[in-house]
Amino acid sequence: MKPIIAYFRVSTREQGKSGLGLDAQRDAVARFAEAEGLEVVAEFTEVETGKGSDALDRRPQLAAALAQARKQGKCPVVVSKLDRLSRDVAFIANLMAHRVPFIVAELGADADPFMLHLYAALAEKERRLISERTKAALAVAKSRGVTLGNPRLADARAKAHAGLKADAEDHARTVTPAIREAQAAGAKSLRAIADVLNARGIATARGGRWQAQSVANVLKRVA
Repeated sequence: MKPIIAYFRVSTREQGKSGLGLDAQRDAVARFAEAEGLEVVAEFTEVETGKGSDALDRRPQLAAALAQARKQGKCPVVVSKLDRLSRDVAFIANLMAHRVPFIVAELGADADPFMLHLYAALAEKERRLISERTKAALAVAKSRGVTLGNPRLADARAKAHAGLKADAEDHARTVTPAIREAQAAGAKSLRAIADVLNARGIATARGGRWQAQSVANVLKRVA
């Protein structure tokens, strides 16, 4: 059986932790390999965005997959869908410069580099058109006086922020006497005050250790 390298990617750390999307990609590549008589000899999984001109530099697992493919005699790197590589034409072109064959399971084993460039160009244009249409629709809605966003969500965020602010102010008032005592005892710098609070086992509002900046924030709140 001909060896292949499987490459999987999700675009956020949350997806990577939950496995969302990874199982579907593995299933698609496994079905493709079985149908084509191929053997997956190595897997590489990336949790990273695909955007940006330096996308390849920020995707070490893709670089590792390319290196492994070259060690295997330039065996193909297989992805489930083209967007698992990228929908950016320049990025796809840069990958092709490595002279490692890529196979997109969704497009089939016969999709050559020209077809991959073509599909990437179409996807890139579609993404740009969607963005332009969305911006235009939002502009029209705003011109008509429509309030954009979710008002309930905005209200919930405002209330949560107000609650956090109130808690921080309460904590600042509670810890201020200890700060004044530290100053009276000779702690003149913010760093020295932080050391005294840590030595006394007093935690910050978030339950952590004091730093010079956290002391400064408290003093600013009670000023």
